Amino acid sequence: MQPTYNAYKKEIEYLYSLQKFGIKFGLSTTSQLLESLGNPHQGQNYIHIAGTNGKGSVATFLSTIFQKQGFKVGLYTSPHLVRFTERFQINSREIGQEQACRLIQRLRQVFIPDEPPTFFEATTALALFYFALEKTDIAIIEVGMGGRLDATNIIDPLISIITNISMEHQDFLGDNLLDIAYEKAGIIKENVPVVTGVQDSSVIALFQKICDQSHSPLYQLGRDFSLLESASGFDYHGLCQDLENLHISLTGQHQKINASLALAVTEILKSQGIEIFDKAIQKGLQNSVWPGRMQIVCQKPLILLDGAHNPQAIHTLAASLKKEFEFHKCFLVIGTMVDKDINSILAGIMPQADYVIFTRPKYERAIDPEQLMELAKPWQKPGQAIQSLPQALDTVHSLARDKDIIVLCGSLFLVGEALTYYDPVNYCSEF
Repeated sequence: MQPTYNAYKKEIEYLYSLQKFGIKFGLSTTSQLLESLGNPHQGQNYIHIAGTNGKGSVATFLSTIFQKQGFKVGLYTSPHLVRFTERFQINSREIGQEQACRLIQRLRQVFIPDEPPTFFEATTALALFYFALEKTDIAIIEVGMGGRLDATNIIDPLISIITNISMEHQDFLGDNLLDIAYEKAGIIKENVPVVTGVQDSSVIALFQKICDQSHSPLYQLGRDFSLLESASGFDYHGLCQDLENLHISLTGQHQKINASLALAVTEILKSQGIEIFDKAIQKGLQNSVWPGRMQIVCQKPLILLDGAHNPQAIHTLAASLKKEFEFHKCFLVIGTMVDKDINSILAGIMPQADYVIFTRPKYERAIDPEQLMELAKPWQKPGQAIQSLPQALDTVHSLARDKDIIVLCGSLFLVGEALTYYDPVNYCSEF
């Protein structure tokens, strides 16, 4: 008998209820779940990605390149923008609701009633179980938070990637850059190559020390491979090969860096005997899709959605607005979570704005728009606070003209809700 929609809804709501257990570091629960399922993750091919920003972009570049090569590719990312099923994809297709329902029911059978897993532990076990059942050729796994004690660190990857490091989640990862870097370096495994885009010399020294101890080669952007930007694309100068006049589908100069990390991974895989042709690389870069990250949803006025929710991501967004876009006025629609570095986020983006609408997604951790507007007073920008995002978007559309730009940022939850507003067919809410 096929699971019904109501059965799916019941199972998803149960998983969401596990969020009350918060964040719990450690691998024991995930290990117990997978052992009870027969350790499906063992013997599988994985790419493991940690870092502050860019994880999802690198993952989607790799996923699309591998698909163009003809591989069956799993992709596990978080959080989702609109639907829970977005987290689990094979060849860019979300898991179906019926299959998700059956797998959750199977997973719940091995829960220990007195010690249930956290939401992320359960979803990670679900992803690894799903990819094994579907016999993916390779699966790309994005770290949830940190790395060393993250539930995803149960895997043994072919390659580990650490995109970049900046201050984030200090309550969990440490209050200085090296402490945070140490947690992310926890994904480094014995004899497993590491690719990184980190530039900070003290962090690189830490990574090199850990890699030396683990007998793991370290490949660094700018030292072992590099890119040269051009007006239309970029050239990649790699470990063993060069690729010229490459073009990417994702918006933003920073995406060329993310693409270069992905290209270094393809070179290492080739050295491991996994063939990836240049044509697959070129097509993969040109056809990658990563919603909600500097995504343009309208041209007149230009409407840009970006899930930037930490200071580094906001800085990247602001730099891109200066260098890559032409517009008359910038209308900023912003909402963020109360536990983020809000002052730094505002400092990064407020100077770019001509008018600001402070709002919030339908999420309990979101800061109240009135409070956010109060925090933004030092920048003396005209604007208003609107509690409802749809109303905020209706308002900004009445103000902006064809040559203006509307920028929505501050939270992936905000972006996800905006996508249901702009594209309700492709981003319909699941409930």
